[in-house]
Amino acid sequence: MLRPFELAEPASVGEASALLARHGEAARLYAGGTELLLAMKEGLVHYDYLVNVKTIPGLGGLRRDGDGTLRIGAAATHRAVERDPVVREHFTALARMEADVANVRVRTVGTLGGNLCFAEPHADPGALLQVFDATVRLERAGRARTLPLEALFVGPFETCLEGDELLTEIAVPPLPPRSAAAYLKFGFLERPSVGVAVAVTVADGHFADARVAVGSVGPVPRRMREAEAVLREKAIAESPAALEEAGRLAARAADAVTDLHGSAEYKEHLVAVLLRRAFRQALASLGVREPS
Repeated sequence: MLRPFELAEPASVGEASALLARHGEAARLYAGGTELLLAMKEGLVHYDYLVNVKTIPGLGGLRRDGDGTLRIGAAATHRAVERDPVVREHFTALARMEADVANVRVRTVGTLGGNLCFAEPHADPGALLQVFDATVRLERAGRARTLPLEALFVGPFETCLEGDELLTEIAVPPLPPRSAAAYLKFGFLERPSVGVAVAVTVADGHFADARVAVGSVGPVPRRMREAEAVLREKAIAESPAALEEAGRLAARAADAVTDLHGSAEYKEHLVAVLLRRAFRQALASLGVREPS
């Protein structure tokens, strides 16, 4: 049963920040409500005031800078990101990931910023955006700061946002030339049990760069830097053994927890499997054939 609350509709980031400061713990940001309202209906949380960021002009937009960086307003819906022609052409892995978030109702109403701020451990975007080295802009009245996306996540359902701060923008830099990204997941009931994102840059038959992030396995999505180091500068000809080792290291570092989505051991196994498959998919999209 959803208890009564007041919905505030601010016209600016400063107004929203002031509302959060005024009402403190009794207020919560609302950016689509696909997760928040479910928790409120179940009686898990209650807020007297919801501050709707969708009413703030400009927070729902997407644009691409001259250097190729994609800037996504925090209130852009998953559907808007998925269908944006610039995203589909230049950030194909992001468009594909967004097209597979939950279901069409969630994608139509739910926002990318809301998804990141709710910090549900079993969510898709956090892992993939990290291999793009995405950053987030956090604003409050009279002040703003920019952080790597990885720093936003503190724990399950917990971020580093201060009480009167809003996430206003996600910035996604382009990958270097001869690069590709891929995101693979396994799960049930529309939530991933395991999500693995990779980005690879190839040059002269080598992995010039390799990035790996794992989500849904532990408390927060994380970059797997030890696994990345194993792959960097390796010859593609050595990739079967290198990917095997990278998968083992990522599984070990993923901080897997046993929950309703599977045992820790099961998730670790899937991390290694999905890592290998994701790299093969990314290499194939670059026309690079991995030796068998």
